[in-house]
Amino acid sequence: MRVLYFTRDYTPHDHRFLTALAKTEHRVYSLRLERRNSQLEDRPLPPEVTQILWQGGRAPFQWKNTLNLRRDLKRVIREVKPDVIHAGPIQHPAFLTALARYHPLVSMSWGSDLLRDADRNSWWRRATQFTLNRTDVLVGDCEAVKNKAAEFGFPGERVVLFPWGVDLKTFSPHSDSELRNRLGWEDAFVLLSLRTWEPLYGVDVLVKSFVQAAREIPELRLILLGNGSQAGLIRSILHSNQMDDRVYFGGRVSNKDLPEFYWAADLYLSASHSDGSSVSLMEALGCGCPVLLSDIPGNLEWITPGKQGWFFPDGDVAAFTDGILNAFQQKERLPEMRAAARTLAEERADWDKNFSKLETAYQMAVHPQGRKY
Repeated sequence: MRVLYFTRDYTPHDHRFLTALAKTEHRVYSLRLERRNSQLEDRPLPPEVTQILWQGGRAPFQWKNTLNLRRDLKRVIREVKPDVIHAGPIQHPAFLTALARYHPLVSMSWGSDLLRDADRNSWWRRATQFTLNRTDVLVGDCEAVKNKAAEFGFPGERVVLFPWGVDLKTFSPHSDSELRNRLGWEDAFVLLSLRTWEPLYGVDVLVKSFVQAAREIPELRLILLGNGSQAGLIRSILHSNQMDDRVYFGGRVSNKDLPEFYWAADLYLSASHSDGSSVSLMEALGCGCPVLLSDIPGNLEWITPGKQGWFFPDGDVAAFTDGILNAFQQKERLPEMRAAARTLAEERADWDKNFSKLETAYQMAVHPQGRKY
């Protein structure tokens, strides 16, 4: 099968999908809509994947270029002759593919495109509706995505759900932490955040809660990875509360170096306001790290409170603070919670097992008679 993988930018998630597709019998082509300054993936495409050069993929996407991009996408389709186009997020690559009137189209939601962007305004709702109306199969990573698509009239029997999963050999438990030793945090209670410093991910909520909790717990420390547009705000909150020496700013970390940060942590934190099945959550579980999460739908599908971690009401600084204090007070339970986290990852977050669901989506799209609708 000739598969055209059409994505917005080139991220670690794209690299993972393309690497897995390269190992299949399919002939795989990669098409990139834009190139942004925030690109996080510097690994080359797998040699088995053919990169398609076209008018897109050279600069940030602008809506005014939509018609020209549609015209050139039609040219790409004529030349590549794909059997299926795998496109996402919904309002960008999948929308352009729908605009080009191509079938069969497997649209892949990236979580927030449906859970948040679809309701931005009337234009985004129309783009979402247009795309879903012309989608043969929708791929999503959680029930929340399926439920949101149903609000636009998309039938559930044409949805293939699978959490993307992680490499459980790489993201696995490790009893010793060289990072803690280097930082002199052997006896500290270490929190970990690695979400991007953008409003969507609530890192400002997280650091406010850390400040309040750290005033009560001298042993509390925070590993704060990432960067983003809220960098000034986040650093200001910590600096004005004299917490700089209790925070390790790790910046952006390559995928291969991530496990050591999970190994160093007693508790993984996420205050994200929107998520599907979060990959960083699955990485934490794989490493056996208990979690404290905002109670958004995508997170609620994963954690049993008190077993692998806890929840707090989304955006509630006081409740988040109480959650941190509660986790510290129950630190004697962390070993059993670490084991439960790893067990859950093995059951639900194994990339090697979950990836096969994508083949199901392709077959449903290419062979309509095989669909159950």
